[in-house]
Amino acid sequence: MGDEAPNTERGVVTRFAPSPTGFLHIGGARTALFNYLYARHHGGRFLLRIEDTDRVRSTDAAVAAILDGMRWLDLDWDGDAVMQFARSARHAEVARGLLASGGAYKCFATADELEAMRAAQRAAKQPLRYDGRWRDRDPAEGGGAPYVVRFRAPRGGHATIADKVQGNVTVADDELDDMVLLRSDGSPTYMLAVVVDDYDMGVTHVIRGDDHLNNAFRQRALIEALGWPEPVYAHIPLIHGADGAKLSKRHGALGVDAYRDELGMLPEAVENYLLKLGWGHGDDEFIRRPQAIEWFDLDGIGRGPARFDAKKLAHVNAHYLRLADDARLVDLIAPRVEAALGRALSDTDRALLQRGMGELKLRAGDLVELATSSLFYVRTRPIAVDADAQRLIDEAAARDLIATVRAALAEADWTAAAIEAAVRGVADAAGVKLGKVAQPLRAAVTGSATSPGLFEVLDLLGRDEALGRLDDVIIREPHA
Repeated sequence: MGDEAPNTERGVVTRFAPSPTGFLHIGGARTALFNYLYARHHGGRFLLRIEDTDRVRSTDAAVAAILDGMRWLDLDWDGDAVMQFARSARHAEVARGLLASGGAYKCFATADELEAMRAAQRAAKQPLRYDGRWRDRDPAEGGGAPYVVRFRAPRGGHATIADKVQGNVTVADDELDDMVLLRSDGSPTYMLAVVVDDYDMGVTHVIRGDDHLNNAFRQRALIEALGWPEPVYAHIPLIHGADGAKLSKRHGALGVDAYRDELGMLPEAVENYLLKLGWGHGDDEFIRRPQAIEWFDLDGIGRGPARFDAKKLAHVNAHYLRLADDARLVDLIAPRVEAALGRALSDTDRALLQRGMGELKLRAGDLVELATSSLFYVRTRPIAVDADAQRLIDEAAARDLIATVRAALAEADWTAAAIEAAVRGVADAAGVKLGKVAQPLRAAVTGSATSPGLFEVLDLLGRDEALGRLDDVIIREPHA
C-alpha cells in the first residue's frame, strides 16, 4: 500500500495509541487531532487504544489524564477505548502461531550472554543488535532453560515504505534484528501488541510521530509474515522548540490539562494552534472544526519539524476568547473567581459578569486574565484597592473630586450617557481635564487603574453599589 487510495472496502480507520505514563502531552494531542480529522474527513472511524503494556510505568491516573484531555479537546473516539494489556492472551496466541509455523523461534541466550554480545559490539564499534545466535539452532539444545520467542526477520533484502509524509523510505533487512515477541515469562512485547491490535481493530492508516518510523519497518515485516494487510503509514515530524531543539517543558511544552487549568486556554484555540503546527491550508490562520474536517488531508503535512511558539498560541487564544459566548465564559471563569472571592457566585453575580463580559473579554488573553479582571464586579465592599489605584486616589484633590462626583451621580439618571455627562460636568466645573476626575473615580469603583469603559462599568454596577464604593473611599483615611 502507501501511495494508493484508502481501502474503501474497509473504510478509513485511524487510531491514537498513547502510553499512560503521564499527562496527554501537546505533541500527543496533535497526533490525536490529525488522526481524528483524517478519519472524519474520509467518513471513517477514529479509535483510541491505551498502550499500557509497560506495567511498571503505566498508571490509572495517567489513563484518566489522557481521557480527560481527549474529552476537553472534544476528540470523541468511536467505540470503547481499548486497553492493550487486557489483550495479552491474544498477542501471545499470535506469537505462538508464528513459533509453530517457523516465523519465530526460541532464544535461550541468558542476560549475561547478551550483555557480553553487546560489549563486544561496542568495542568493535558495531551497531548494537541481536546476532541471531539461536536463529538456526535446535531448540532442544536449550533444554528446560527459560527462553524468549524471537521473530525470524527477513535477511538479505530491503524494504521500502511509501510514507504519506516522508515519501519513499528504504531500509536494508540486515539493519533490523530478530526482535523479541514474547518475554521469558510469556508476556508479549509492545512491538507484537501494536501489530496485533492494529489488525484486530481494522486500522487502515497509522498516523504517528516520525520517531516511530524505524518501528514501522519492524512492524511491517511482522505484518507480512502474518499475511495481514499493511496499513498506510504517515509519520509526522516531531514538534521542536523555537530554538530548533527537541520540544521540552522549557519551551512551554506541557500537558493539555496545564493549558486548560494553569494557562486558561480554550480548547478550540489549542486545537486550532495544533492544527496549524505542521499542517497548513493556504493562508488560513483561524480554522474551525467543521472547516478543518473538510480540508484536512495528509498532503498538507510538512516534512520539516514544526516549531512551538507560545506567543502564537496566546494570540490564537485571545482571538477565540473574543468570539466565545459570554455565558459560557462566565461558567469557565466561575471556579477561578469563586476561589479568589472565597465564596460562591450568586445568580446576581453571574448576571452582572455576563453583562460585563462583552468588554472584559476584549482586554484579556486567557481565562486566568479574564477571571482576574472580572473580580472587581463581584467583590464585597469595601473592595480591595491595588497600589496603582491607591496612588490615584491619594493624589492631591482626588478625594475632593470623588466626593463631588459622588454628589453629582446621586442626582443623575443611571445610564452610561447620563453618568458620563455628570462626570464631565464635574471636570468642567473644577477646570481640569476629564482624566483628572475619571482616573481616581475608576480606581475607587474598580480597585484598579485599568478597567473596561468607566461609564459602562458604573452603569453595570448599579447606583447603590457604585455610590457605596465611592462612600467607602471618601471615608477611608489616605494611604500612608
